[in-house]
Amino acid sequence: MALYALGDLHLSFQVDKPMDVFGSVWKHHERKIEKYVRKTVKDEDTLVLTGDHSWGRKLPECREDLAFIENLPGRKILLRGNHDMFWDEKKTPVLNKEYEGRLFFLQNNFAVYKDYALVGTKGFTFEGPFYLDRWGNITGWDEEREAHAKKLVDREMKRLRESFRKAEEAGYRKYIMFLHYPPTNILEDTSPFTEIAEEYHVHTVVYSHCHGESRFGDSIRGEYRGVRYMLVSGDYLNFRPALLLE
Repeated sequence: MALYALGDLHLSFQVDKPMDVFGSVWKHHERKIEKYVRKTVKDEDTLVLTGDHSWGRKLPECREDLAFIENLPGRKILLRGNHDMFWDEKKTPVLNKEYEGRLFFLQNNFAVYKDYALVGTKGFTFEGPFYLDRWGNITGWDEEREAHAKKLVDREMKRLRESFRKAEEAGYRKYIMFLHYPPTNILEDTSPFTEIAEEYHVHTVVYSHCHGESRFGDSIRGEYRGVRYMLVSGDYLNFRPALLLE
């Protein structure tokens, strides 16, 4: 029995959105996903998918993508990503009822792995634009967009606290925290997401969203202030699920 994570599947079985325009690592990436998940994940394992599951904008356009995920081995837990337009907050209970026993949608709730509560939300982080000088140093940024980003961070923090609250009320004291967006941006050493991870003594924070080699270092990786941070973007892992716990 093991816990794995993988993000950014970006499936498009029903819409025309080929991913290989983003680099050779994405060529036939759905075949890689199936190959490596089946090679790694057993039926008794748990696989958390950290958002951007489908390019479909409405649920009917995502059915085949969700069926692909459903047919992978293990118990599948899905987190909402910024491209998952088929899923908004109000639809989480509806999706969990429809896919009960097949897929679990993680938002404003929690899942369990052994004695750990799996908590999470989409998250958010300010991604610019940043203004650079001729040497590539950041000299400023779009302050209006930064103010909007802070509002989105506040909203996502409320959802994350709700996930922690429910897990804590159920008696859990050990946590794995999942985000789609990275916990910090390139200007930050800490954020509300790192602070809540430290507050609850989270074992590991798992995130994705960062695509392309130039973006893999946008946020924290490894041990930081007593918390382990793991990037699990599909192209970062070459679509091999990352082991979190055994």
